[in-house]
Amino acid sequence: MDSVFLGVILAISSTTIILKSFDELGVKTQKFAGIVIGSLIVQDILAILMMVLLSTIAVSNQFSGMDLLLSVLKLVFFLVIWFLGGIFIIPTVLKKTKHLLTDEMLLIISLALCLTMVGLAANVGFSPALGAFIMGSIIAETTQAEHIEHLVKPVKDLFGAVFFVSVGMLIDPEVLYQHAVPVLILSFVTIFGQSISSTFGALLSGQPLKDSIRTGMSLSQIGEFSFIIATLGMTLNATSSFLYPIVVAVSAVTVFTTPFMIKYSLPFSEYVSQKLPRKWTKRIERYSASTQAIKTVSLWQTVINAFLIQVVVLVVIILAIISLSASYIEPLLDEYPFGNALGALITLSIIAPFLWALAFRRVAVNEVEELMQDRKSRGPMTMLFFIRILLSIFFIGLLLNIFFSSRITLIAVIIAITIYLIFQKKLHIRYHKIENHFLANLHGREIAKAKRSRSDLTPWDGHMAVFDIATESNIAGESLRNLQLRELLGINIVSIKRGEITIHIPQRNERIFPGDEVCVIGTDTQVQEFKKYLDQHETDVSPEINEPDIVLRQIELKNHTFIGKSIKESKLRENTKGLIVGIEKRGIRVLNPESNVILEKDDILWIVGDRKLLADLGHD
Repeated sequence: MDSVFLGVILAISSTTIILKSFDELGVKTQKFAGIVIGSLIVQDILAILMMVLLSTIAVSNQFSGMDLLLSVLKLVFFLVIWFLGGIFIIPTVLKKTKHLLTDEMLLIISLALCLTMVGLAANVGFSPALGAFIMGSIIAETTQAEHIEHLVKPVKDLFGAVFFVSVGMLIDPEVLYQHAVPVLILSFVTIFGQSISSTFGALLSGQPLKDSIRTGMSLSQIGEFSFIIATLGMTLNATSSFLYPIVVAVSAVTVFTTPFMIKYSLPFSEYVSQKLPRKWTKRIERYSASTQAIKTVSLWQTVINAFLIQVVVLVVIILAIISLSASYIEPLLDEYPFGNALGALITLSIIAPFLWALAFRRVAVNEVEELMQDRKSRGPMTMLFFIRILLSIFFIGLLLNIFFSSRITLIAVIIAITIYLIFQKKLHIRYHKIENHFLANLHGREIAKAKRSRSDLTPWDGHMAVFDIATESNIAGESLRNLQLRELLGINIVSIKRGEITIHIPQRNERIFPGDEVCVIGTDTQVQEFKKYLDQHETDVSPEINEPDIVLRQIELKNHTFIGKSIKESKLRENTKGLIVGIEKRGIRVLNPESNVILEKDDILWIVGDRKLLADLGHD
């Protein structure tokens, strides 16, 4: 039993340690880091299932497939309900109360939401970490996600410190000395076993060799979930007492080695790719390219995927509503005359839009129409349609059976289906309102970003682009005043990155040097002209769209203190470390306004500057 628990413990990497190491080493945005974070999420979910499985084995000394299946279904049920409910409610509430929320209130509400979901997850038998992850995913879809992340960061750092200190306090040097041999063996197995197996897994999934090696080396540790599983074994009296301190000691060793493994994963991956036989690397490259190229799916795959997603989501919603009705509405109304009929009517009216969607909502419309043209596909497609209708009728019967006897239920089902068909069009409209509200919340950030792009950049369609100044460029050493890029090309230099130093909104006497990364803002035409300008001056240029530390923001003047002042007198440049690149007065837009332009109420300014300072200015 010690070995069974130990096997699961060694298989789960530490999310906290890896994310902290990624932050410290500055590799969080790299491709392999995304693979690692995705793996960690899957590990945490599988760890919950393994805890259920280990509990069953520890108590009964046998494997229960039914318990595991029920745990999987329970996990899917609650994940869908929490995610759908959270996305439907939380972004809407935050949006409606945005004008009332100070930074302190927003921080408190965000933490309260996180801890509430942690409590819900713990109460239904899941990991608290899963609850926190779900709420984080929901808040990440709100339009205030970046602001909340900024507010929560100090709290995250505080608890990160508490975690590492607590792990250190759990280590007993005497136990470490007594069990030095198993600690060293298990540390070796964890570091090399995780690295090799995770690398192999990444290669199988079609990742390039270097990314696979870096992924494997990043996952070479154990952490917080391993402690939970070790504690579970002790609580159930299934494992020996020495297992927990050994696990803590192994964790301490691998915590120390993780940053070095991540740091040296790049040179090691380059070394391996050079030393491997050319025939092997060619095969890996071909395999990776072929798996990346597999993007086309058959019509049937598209239809079946859409069908399953819709059915699973709607079935979970309907079951959740029926369960809540059976637990709360039915006992409440049971004592009153006609209480059962009223309870059934209330519940049926709530789930009616979802029943309509389950039975009649069309999915993968183009693919279905194409399949229906094939005579062989018409039969299976019709069966799929009837399955959905039968599921809807089944849930109507299930609901009514809670409130009525079996004989009355049959009559009630017929009446309910008749009413259901009569009001089908209204149910259609009602469901689409619910769906559109959910999708608007789900894609709120993208919609807001698109609106900002349209309003911020119209009528110039401006955007930011980054150019490298090559060593042979003959504009190197020239000041911005002498180059007169704004006057000649209409672009604005918004930042210059020189090694580790970034100069935001550089002054006109700032010079450009070889190797600088210059971030400019302008229209497609202006950026293209700037590219040609650099080409003419023998610059090796490689533009790419980038999101720099400074941003372009639109600010509408309402009650700001600088109304009635000129741009120069307002000191906006000094206060925001920014640059006014456009102004709209009574519908008339002006690019690169002069400093003597007077600011008036309802003017719209487009300012490039420091993200935080511009955000503060927008709240003034």
